[in-house]
Amino acid sequence: MLSQSIEDYIKAIYKLQEHNTSVTTNDLAKKMNVSAASATNMVKKLAEMNLAEHTSYKGVTLTEAGTKIALEIVRHHRLLELYLQQALGYTWDKVHEEAEHLEHHISEEFEDRINDFLGNPQYDPHGAPIPSRDGTIPTISKDSLADADEDNEYIMQRVEEESPDFLRYVGGLGLFPNVRFKLIAKEPFKGPLTLRVDGDMKIIGHETASKLYVYRSESA
Repeated sequence: MLSQSIEDYIKAIYKLQEHNTSVTTNDLAKKMNVSAASATNMVKKLAEMNLAEHTSYKGVTLTEAGTKIALEIVRHHRLLELYLQQALGYTWDKVHEEAEHLEHHISEEFEDRINDFLGNPQYDPHGAPIPSRDGTIPTISKDSLADADEDNEYIMQRVEEESPDFLRYVGGLGLFPNVRFKLIAKEPFKGPLTLRVDGDMKIIGHETASKLYVYRSESA
């Protein structure tokens, strides 16, 4: 059995690796809200356990064994988020914190029961992919709204931000996963974007748009 702290670090490295091929100990320390020294000590421990590799100037990467553990933790977390939303009525801005507490403590049987109850889902309430039991990752968009072309229709795929305040803001705009909308205009030099969502005009900033990932609507 791994400690909760070790599992948290493994998950943090995995999530950082989703965006960067090289994860520094400083990146990890910031993600975990700890000192660089603490992060370095944990990385050394993970390396001794053959769960991660650390090379000077190249950063930290999970080993195959570490990745397998990370995928299982992420699967627990995202299944729990969806269960909390669909079965218990939690709003999407509150599921993350609850799932953080529960993800380390559920059994494989309970995981399977949640999965069956939800109908073998592929995505959590924020549109993030739920790894399958064998580690397969469902397809996700890597195109942010900030890079989208104006005068086109898009489908919201996922939100890459776990802050409750941010999720409430985006939800207030009606930008939930699978929602269709049109990008009306983009101001230059990272200016604001104008969207039409369910018939209403919405204006969002470039930084917000960079955390929203979309698909081009095939019907556009």
